Amino acid sequence: MPSSVHLGDLLDPRHTVLLTVECQRGVVGPDAALPELAHAARSSGALANVARLVAGAHASAVQVIHAVAERRPDGRGGNRNARLFRAAERLPVQQLSGTAAVRIAPPIEVTEDDFVVRRLHGLSPIQGTDVDALLRNLGCRTLVVAGVSANVAIPNAVFDAVNRGYTTVVPSDAVAGVPSEYTPAMIRHTLALVATVATTDEVLACFARWDGRVRPE
Repeated sequence: MPSSVHLGDLLDPRHTVLLTVECQRGVVGPDAALPELAHAARSSGALANVARLVAGAHASAVQVIHAVAERRPDGRGGNRNARLFRAAERLPVQQLSGTAAVRIAPPIEVTEDDFVVRRLHGLSPIQGTDVDALLRNLGCRTLVVAGVSANVAIPNAVFDAVNRGYTTVVPSDAVAGVPSEYTPAMIRHTLALVATVATTDEVLACFARWDGRVRPE
């Protein structure tokens, strides 16, 4: 785990953004398309920890971006070049634009200051979306990445962020994937090589150092 001094320096609210990944009702909600993934996110406490991170970010003036994956009802513009996409087309719950499935799942709270970035294409919350441009316009240096899944979207987000020059922080207990034992192994052997791995409590402790009512000078 990182030292508190090191992590505190990284998580200066003036230059930090929290990115939640696919924390939407159709992915992690009780009636999700992939019940095993939704169960892992809920039973592990990962979804609750994402909600805690979002609440802490709101209190500490850390910008929040929610990345949502969706598709058009006619499927136009979406990928079909991988087994994952073709399988998703046959799922009983579809992540269709404008439906409840693509709304951010409770207990995560979305405020008017948050950004919600939606994508119709690809596997990454960053590549091919508005996220990178928003991060640059916001003066982001450190990106905190949390959500699902440890199998695909989370590593995509971390690698894309690192390739674009951002420092990344991954709260290990705010990430979920399947099978459940895969997540800690992937974080330890892959993400830890390119990101700072911490816990939700450690990140929140750093957020709490700042008074969210006044941005630090």
